[in-house]
Amino acid sequence: MLFRSVRWLGGLDVLVYAAGVMPTVAEDEYDAGKDREVMEVNVVGAMAWLDEGARVFAAAGAGTLVGIGSVAGERGRMGNPAYCASKAALHAFLESLRNRLDRVGVVVLTVKPGPVRTPMVDGRGPLPLMIEAEDAAAQIAAAILAGRRTVYVPWLWGPIMAVIRAIPSIVFRRLRV
Repeated sequence: MLFRSVRWLGGLDVLVYAAGVMPTVAEDEYDAGKDREVMEVNVVGAMAWLDEGARVFAAAGAGTLVGIGSVAGERGRMGNPAYCASKAALHAFLESLRNRLDRVGVVVLTVKPGPVRTPMVDGRGPLPLMIEAEDAAAQIAAAILAGRRTVYVPWLWGPIMAVIRAIPSIVFRRLRV
């Protein structure tokens, strides 16, 4: 299907997978149905589109695949386990594609945004370092043009996540994050 679209468009330089769901999950809620939906959209859907893009770009020997992950994929937080797991899976999938495609001239960019003002975060109260969707898009576009492989949006999430990743699990599980 994507091949026909690429021919119809006259080519393709960049494919961005930017779909995702993050249902509200109560602290005492364990819902396999919600978890399945999160994994189907955030991982299986991403794989389907990114695999097609990989096929097109590998054949062309050029192009950029972009996957919108999340800082939530860097640690398993108590607030939304399936969402964290889905973004961690997406990050690993993108890294695997990058390791396969880099040698043939295809760039794979993993975007790790913090909260972005979109309908997905509506009603969740104040979130740290929230940015407007237009600002996130501009930062992602700049990363694409620069040929980056990973980008935190905004950049400040990079050092913050380095600290969070360094927290021992025994300490992290006692935090209310």
